Amino acid sequence: MGLLDSFEKGLERAVNGAFAKTFKSGLQPVEITSALRRELDTKAAVVSRDRILVPNSFTVRLGSVDYQRMVALGPTLIDELTELVQRHAAAQHYSFAGGISIALAEDPSLSQGMIDVTSTNVKGAVAWTPVLDIGGKRYPITHSRTIIGRGSDADITVDDTGISRKHVEILWDGTRAQVNDLGSTNGSLLNGTPVAKAPLAPDSVIDIGRTRIVFRVLAQAAEVDQFADLRNDRPGGAR
Repeated sequence: MGLLDSFEKGLERAVNGAFAKTFKSGLQPVEITSALRRELDTKAAVVSRDRILVPNSFTVRLGSVDYQRMVALGPTLIDELTELVQRHAAAQHYSFAGGISIALAEDPSLSQGMIDVTSTNVKGAVAWTPVLDIGGKRYPITHSRTIIGRGSDADITVDDTGISRKHVEILWDGTRAQVNDLGSTNGSLLNGTPVAKAPLAPDSVIDIGRTRIVFRVLAQAAEVDQFADLRNDRPGGAR
């Protein structure tokens, strides 16, 4: 299989950079992404002329110290790992039997820095999880309407004097998204173009004031959510 393209390398650097202040030494999240990528490439099986099947359910076993450090990151790490697996599969034209699930597991028999990845193909429903990346934080979209602005009454409050109290809203119907400018003072940009109302495709970039918002959709297994409780406690996850 081919090597990672430059975009995937950029994502991998972003994952590592996002947690650089947390982990100045020891096992880095980027090492987990590399292990997952190797697992995909090793288990890739040609099932037809135009379909290469790869596992979609992964268990990442870590030594006790590394496990505690990684779990402390909460759902952000799992979301980032899921996105990287999804991107690598798309770049290599791999197919999944169902949604992607990644679980961390503690294995006291493993020394610090060691990673053991096991995987399997699990058929099941795919949960398309929309998220917003804003200022280094990830906010799952859990409602049909999410308002972003400077005001405390916005669903996601952003500290930026260049945006209005209620600047934009993101609409999500379960499969499609739309962005609406809410009559803001300074306006909004979608992928560099002024926007008042438009469909929102995955990986679209919204600029408001000095703030950049990236809309992403993650393909995850509907049955597995290791950090469900933590995710519900995050900003924007509850009203």
